[in-house]
Amino acid sequence: MKEIVQSLREKKVEYLELIYDLIFVYIIGRNNSLLIVSEGEFITGERFAAYFLATLAVIQIWSFSTFYTNMFGRNGVRDHVFMFLNMYLLYYIGEATHSGWESYHTQYHIAWALILVNIGAQYLIEMRHHRDDPDVIRTIRRMGIVLFSEAALVVAALFLPMGSSVIPILFGIGMTAFFADDRKITLIDFSHLSERIMLYVVFTFGEMIIAVAGYFEGAFTLRSFYFSLMGFLIIVALFLSYEMLYNHIIDRELRTTGVMYMLIHIFLIFSMNNLTVALEFMRKEEVSLMPKTLFLVGSFLLFFVCLIALMRYSKSTMKLCRRFLLPVIGLTVGFVAAMLIFREHMVVNILLSVVYVFGMFLRFYLYGTRPNNPSSS
Repeated sequence: MKEIVQSLREKKVEYLELIYDLIFVYIIGRNNSLLIVSEGEFITGERFAAYFLATLAVIQIWSFSTFYTNMFGRNGVRDHVFMFLNMYLLYYIGEATHSGWESYHTQYHIAWALILVNIGAQYLIEMRHHRDDPDVIRTIRRMGIVLFSEAALVVAALFLPMGSSVIPILFGIGMTAFFADDRKITLIDFSHLSERIMLYVVFTFGEMIIAVAGYFEGAFTLRSFYFSLMGFLIIVALFLSYEMLYNHIIDRELRTTGVMYMLIHIFLIFSMNNLTVALEFMRKEEVSLMPKTLFLVGSFLLFFVCLIALMRYSKSTMKLCRRFLLPVIGLTVGFVAAMLIFREHMVVNILLSVVYVFGMFLRFYLYGTRPNNPSSS
């Protein structure tokens, strides 16, 4: 056990992992396409529900793959075969993710279930290498239960209404959280895990950058310049906030399962996908102001709530305290109120958004760089 933990401390992100992650860049774009609506319209409840389920399902697939690679990946032939097989199956999921997604219900779920079985099979094969280590066997069995049970629920969802697809997702999230125990020494290399998740966040920022490119379309005017600048500044502030958290606040040498860290990131990435779409809606004057304003505000709030939740993994001198939280709460309340008051003025709304995200970044920056940061206050 000691040798395994020692080797995990030296684990680096492999070339194969980066290639595998590229398929998810494609999937992110396909998921976001579910929110594309006709000119002047806003997202319907049915469209958003499909987008919500598809986004969580794909992020969860990535999470399961990442956990296996983190614990047992050797960058060998077997890892390559299983990972490339998953990449191939993900193409079927991507193709099934579009405006006519109802017609691809069977294709989506079969590919989804096979991916889960694929990952579960890797765990079962791994058991032969750890017969004398009960802790490792227990971890493998737990992950096998989660993966094969969720795969069975995915297959069952084929014969149930479309909304039933949320059941396997919630099962996977719930069971993974149930089996998590941060107090025990585990096989997780948190430094490697946090780096993999950071790279996924970067890919998601890439989609956001593409969305803001729409602000530069058409002839150059003062209005187009203003909105393009504001949109770009919003992305800059969001990126800097995560960068400050990752580089200066999170303790990447923690001994932890990292399960909650991953679960929080599922919703963080979901919020980033929402922000990508929300920024596209903001520049469309024909879309109703109230729904797109609420959508943007809600996405911002979810993003920063997730960042604050991740501070449970902070360095020992940077734990959450009232000195950090009270200004954040005050800034957020003021932002929400101002956005609702000026909801009919997009020029003001996007400026308020810039002020808010840079204000939040400043709070993270001051807290992350303050010497002798108190663990409580």
